[in-house]
Amino acid sequence: MPNLATSLAKSQRTIASYEGYADQYSRNVAQIPGPEEDAALRNVASIAGNGGHILEIGSGPGWEADFLETLGVSVRRTDATRRFLEIQAARGKKGDILNVITDELGGPYDAVVAMCVLIHVPRRQIDQVLRKIAAALRPDGAFLVSMRDGEGESYGKYHTVYWRRDDFIARMAAAGLTIQWERFSSDEDDMQWHTFLARRFLVGRSSQS
Repeated sequence: MPNLATSLAKSQRTIASYEGYADQYSRNVAQIPGPEEDAALRNVASIAGNGGHILEIGSGPGWEADFLETLGVSVRRTDATRRFLEIQAARGKKGDILNVITDELGGPYDAVVAMCVLIHVPRRQIDQVLRKIAAALRPDGAFLVSMRDGEGESYGKYHTVYWRRDDFIARMAAAGLTIQWERFSSDEDDMQWHTFLARRFLVGRSSQS
């Protein structure tokens, strides 16, 4: 399977780069979410419900998981980068090694959160990853994801895939995920992002049911 082998090689380079950058990344990223991220995380926690179980893909230093747990949910912290999990373990937070391309996700979960991480999933693998995420959700479960806006891909230490809004929504729809909420934003580096909150509705159900 040459296409899969090529995709996994790209993914492994990205993971290896984060292994060396994890400490600096953890210092650079704000520990408290900004207003827009705060609203998105509160939204997904509300859907999960008090005591709900959330899978976080790409937890990094764990700041978003910390915030979610203050809202009354439990979070399974995961990352493909071992150093991030070591950083979390040093402050008493348990996490699991998980590669969203190759590993099973478990579940069912009340919600899945993947902020700023699926941008590293090679384009050829995004459909199977989204199907895997949808299958890991309980009926009506929520999926919160942020993706870089644009076209094409960038290479180097970090392989990044850019998506136009309508294209990524179509991919989620094909996986059985229905958009309920979205926002478009720019970060401090003037990178543009789409953030989506989607739901896994059963056949015959809708956001109005």
